[in-house]
Amino acid sequence: MLQDGIQGLLGGSTRPIASDVTRTVGEVPIVRVNHLASVCRTSELFIKLECCNPGGSIKEKNAVYLVDLAEREGWLKPGGTIVESSSGNFGLGLAIVGAARGYHVIIVIDEKTTGPFRRMLAAYGATLATVPSDVVDAAGSMQKARMAKAREIAATVPGAWYPCQHENPHNPDAHAFYTAREIEASFGDSLDALVVGVSTAGQFMGVARYLHPRYPALRLVGVDVEGSAIMGAPRKPYKMTGVGLSFAPPNLDYSLLDRAYVVPEAVAYSTCHALARREGLLLGASTGAIVAAGLRLAAELPVGSRILMINPDSGDRYLETVYDTDWLADNGFALLSGDALEAAVMAMQSVQPGVARV
Repeated sequence: MLQDGIQGLLGGSTRPIASDVTRTVGEVPIVRVNHLASVCRTSELFIKLECCNPGGSIKEKNAVYLVDLAEREGWLKPGGTIVESSSGNFGLGLAIVGAARGYHVIIVIDEKTTGPFRRMLAAYGATLATVPSDVVDAAGSMQKARMAKAREIAATVPGAWYPCQHENPHNPDAHAFYTAREIEASFGDSLDALVVGVSTAGQFMGVARYLHPRYPALRLVGVDVEGSAIMGAPRKPYKMTGVGLSFAPPNLDYSLLDRAYVVPEAVAYSTCHALARREGLLLGASTGAIVAAGLRLAAELPVGSRILMINPDSGDRYLETVYDTDWLADNGFALLSGDALEAAVMAMQSVQPGVARV
């Protein structure tokens, strides 16, 4: 009986065997959200679990795609060095590819890079270069300083290649090649809205370029965090990684945004805890912001709408921050739950594209 059930789930087919770990990206599940808020009973909300990529994040797609391109074009040669500025996930993706293909990897980080990220990068063999805290700008960001350091290192290391995720025009192509086609295969034209976090804009622009011409009725919704510069909201220091940027990302075409949400950090982190306790999903910090925006969007769209939210990474790398009550208290974040969390989510207002571009 059990064996019959397993065969039924597998459909009697076998899965292909990958040549190496870099050829397994994109094979991730999509699950429905059932208990998180009252709108889950009147609309269909889904999460695409990119945390199920082999290294735990969606950025592995960018890493594999850009390294493949660099190898084809001759920008990266056997035994070369990959240099990048990253707060975590893209650096991890590059470290994974480097380990699998024999490249040295140098990742420029800053003080916001958490202990788990640092330890994982080191475990994959990456070298860490840390920018000092005194290079922080007025809004608490060290992104531009990290990028400058990465350029400096790449210019002095023989055989180095700096993909520069923030400015690389090919960065979005990874998600046109992988993520958008995966979404199309799962939903076709039966999806009403897609909710994506925005940082370098690689994810948003990749799926938008592929899906918008094919499904013009699909609403494309961006998510930012309070304090970030992307959507034109007032800048201030923020702790979140994965969404947000200290400048407008060059790759982002604001005209493709149907709307956007700028999510308070406390709401995002509270949503993370609610996902774990009510849905059994331990997901990353930015996923809390993305799901909060998806819930708010569901309340604005007609009953029965189908909404897909993209989860960028897993929660295990945030156990010392988002899932640590001492860290939350030390940084002034009070967790909300139940009706209080739902009220805070519903109090958020969408930002229209014209406003977002200011």
